[in-house]
Amino acid sequence: MRIAIIANGEWDSVWGRTKLREEKFDLLICADGGANLALAAGIVPDVLIGDLDSATQDTISKCEENKVRIIKYPSEKDETDLELAVNYAHSYMKGQPEKEILLYAAGGKRLDHLLGNIAIMLGSAQKGLKFIMVDKDYRAWVMLPGRDTIAGAKGQSLSIIPLSEKAEVNTHGLYYELNNLVLWQNSTRGISNVFEQTEIKLEVLQGCVLIMQSF
Repeated sequence: MRIAIIANGEWDSVWGRTKLREEKFDLLICADGGANLALAAGIVPDVLIGDLDSATQDTISKCEENKVRIIKYPSEKDETDLELAVNYAHSYMKGQPEKEILLYAAGGKRLDHLLGNIAIMLGSAQKGLKFIMVDKDYRAWVMLPGRDTIAGAKGQSLSIIPLSEKAEVNTHGLYYELNNLVLWQNSTRGISNVFEQTEIKLEVLQGCVLIMQSF
């Protein structure tokens, strides 16, 4: 099962319209002001969730006209609107063998929200959920101990950023190979590596990392 979530961060409406129409989703959720972005791109969500302080009245009216499920929370709450959207996605996918969330418009604007979004991605990864932040210029996801094969293009940039105090990683196919290398949370060592092949292999031996693949 695949669910798309649109947050209220930076968004290219032309790219977004094309991307969302190309992809196949079982559900499209908008976190509050993300519904403004979706409707501006000509996309009607299935669910609008949040305290609705960012969604315009015109957006809310259009969602009501299109029978969008609207779930409103009080402004004084413990979670961000995006976390509420992710929690809804988790409950919706409960019991499904394969689960994937694609997150759009989750970068830019506010640094605190960006860091919070990465924390949400980490929590989802710890629950065994595949969660990918997608942008016009990059895609990013959290990786826990294990192995992965990443497709790309020669010369493409790949950053491996530790989210834990330290992370030990192995790679094959990058310009700067990491052989049982320990990356530290207070260092920039893993930023801006480069694809040497069209497919690279990455293994996280301990810790957790944020992977960012630039396009």
